[in-house]
Amino acid sequence: MTRRVVRILCMGLLMAGLGNSGAQAQSSRAGEGAPPAPSLVFAFELRATVADPVVLGQVPHGLRRIVAITGGTVRGPLMSGIVVPNSGADWQVIQPDGFSELDTRYTLRTDKGQLVYVQNVGIRHAPPDVMQKLNSGQVVDPKLVYFRTSAKFETAAPELQVLTRSIFIGVGERAPNEVVVRFYRVE
Repeated sequence: MTRRVVRILCMGLLMAGLGNSGAQAQSSRAGEGAPPAPSLVFAFELRATVADPVVLGQVPHGLRRIVAITGGTVRGPLMSGIVVPNSGADWQVIQPDGFSELDTRYTLRTDKGQLVYVQNVGIRHAPPDVMQKLNSGQVVDPKLVYFRTSAKFETAAPELQVLTRSIFIGVGERAPNEVVVRFYRVE
């Protein structure tokens, strides 16, 4: 997702919020109040092994890199299984300051043999010196890096339809040859 698309989405959310502010004020005056903020419920942790980045070079929106996903595991209350080996990659665009736009697609196989397609879009950023270390394959403290994603799942498995009918966010960490993402369902 390009910065332009992110800006457009943010402006739309902002405008939607401004457009509803009058209705929310009327609702509050009527004693109903605003709905409670949604909570997050841990769904599973994904540990994906990754190959070294293939650097395409400078493209109009930044430095394009492709990072193959070579395997991994999924463990949690919602499902457990594996990342199907070599089933996807992370298509990244990195800005000069290290700000990274991520578009990751891969397949999971649960312990019951069910297949789940994942498209995980997100951003990753930190101070430029931290991002330089991270993008060069060095280990950095994950607390210094803002790494968040929004995941979309597709599956034919009837008992996993909660994946297709819920919103999930991910909180990620990047190690030299592994990415860890903890997925949370928005209640």
